[in-house]
Amino acid sequence: MASSGPVQIVWFKRDLRVSDHAALSAASALGPVLPLYIIEPTYWRQNDVSGRQYDFLVQCLEGLNTDLPALGSPLCIRVGDAVDILADLTRQFPGCTLWSHEETGNAWTYQRDLAVARALRDVSVGWNEHSQGGVVRRLPSRDGWAGNWQRHVAAPVAGRPVLQPAPGVRRDRVPEPQELGLQPERAGQAGGRRAAEHVLEGFLIERGEFYRSAMSSPLDGAAACSRLSPHLALGVMSVREVYHRLQHRREDVPAGAAGRNWRGSLQSFRSRLQWRDHFMQKLEDQPSIEFENLHPGLSGLERDAVDDARMAAWREGQTGIPFVDACMRSLNRTGWLNFRMRAMLVSFASYHLWQPWQASGQHLARMFLDYEPGIHWSQVQMQSGTTGINTIRIYNPVKQGHDQDPDGVFIRQWCPELADIPDSFLHEPWKWSARDVGARGAYPAPIIDVAAAARAARDRIHAARKAPGFRDEAASIVRKHASRSGRRRSTTRSGGKPSNQLTLGL
Repeated sequence: MASSGPVQIVWFKRDLRVSDHAALSAASALGPVLPLYIIEPTYWRQNDVSGRQYDFLVQCLEGLNTDLPALGSPLCIRVGDAVDILADLTRQFPGCTLWSHEETGNAWTYQRDLAVARALRDVSVGWNEHSQGGVVRRLPSRDGWAGNWQRHVAAPVAGRPVLQPAPGVRRDRVPEPQELGLQPERAGQAGGRRAAEHVLEGFLIERGEFYRSAMSSPLDGAAACSRLSPHLALGVMSVREVYHRLQHRREDVPAGAAGRNWRGSLQSFRSRLQWRDHFMQKLEDQPSIEFENLHPGLSGLERDAVDDARMAAWREGQTGIPFVDACMRSLNRTGWLNFRMRAMLVSFASYHLWQPWQASGQHLARMFLDYEPGIHWSQVQMQSGTTGINTIRIYNPVKQGHDQDPDGVFIRQWCPELADIPDSFLHEPWKWSARDVGARGAYPAPIIDVAAAARAARDRIHAARKAPGFRDEAASIVRKHASRSGRRRSTTRSGGKPSNQLTLGL
């Protein structure tokens, strides 16, 4: 630790940890460190964030502010516009340098970073950004991406640095959610480093043995999945830290039949860690996929304008399709859902209801406690059929219910109105002739005919794919994502095996 020198401002963003923190370690060697987190009211007014995510963030900040003082310098929380706050701090600390990790966030954070970069250049303040995952800024080629990812995660985990505090720093009070225009919500999962450690330990030692076979079940997956994704989204743990813990656990698994389930599940989890960065790279390379179809030839395939009634039924779990409604109600209450059911909700909104993926994607972004823009938008497009390069996956929600909830335990848990429905009609209650009009009022009739809606959607998608030039454009997209990157974030920011399923909800 340097005993003197200019102040080093470490701007925490989606990296709320002190271990394996490259920016913090580098800054600590040069002078007093000001650990900074900026709560930005304008960010919390965006359409893809929610009170539950803010509650989780606050818990993570509390954990960070427990760890940082033990290293020598407490967390400074400021509330306001990042450009203004950083300008104020650079005036207070002449000769300072800004440090952070690179961020692949939504369009708002990208534009915010551009504004910060311009402001710092104007006053000749340096900004050093470090990579914290396998995402590569301004990636010239996808060739060798998987090998680079492997080298990154296999590198040693950096320890916790000793910090010298910066003097005379003003700290703001953490706002209540109402002050930011948010609906107060509990996160549904505890945040902070200690909670992350507990979750990872439980997964690697107890819960994860049947991860590979149970992850598709909305009931079993809640326990069998790692539940680390919210912590990874805010960087409470780095992917590298998780990878090293995973490797150590794999070495302890017994040989032979006794360890067969563990070996398969840990390998599946390792693959999904890589897929996570693989999909984040897509948004880093082509930020327009947050708003525009990946395949421009599908821009003419206009889905219906947002139908407020249909979308409200979908958002509230009142579509009359029991398995869809149970999944949405569970998500709305808990902030988590397993990957297959996430994909089904997107598919149902995009195909059966024929609604724009941007509208359904924003609601799901708000509901997912582990919302990670880089994964979310590429996966929403994949499940909506707008990439032009993936197999069309129109999930049959009735079949999915039979497959993933054959005994109806999950449906009955979240749709108690169906308690009196016989098991044989639970997944299609509209077929139960004994259910009179009066009883139907307790649970809605289906808002669409599942089979007819799927046929209509499939016909429209297939017709669009037969248009002249569609295949050539699809081949171009494949080349961009398999070899050369597409349009890049070329200012302050800029493979693995693709998955057909949402890779959130690790």
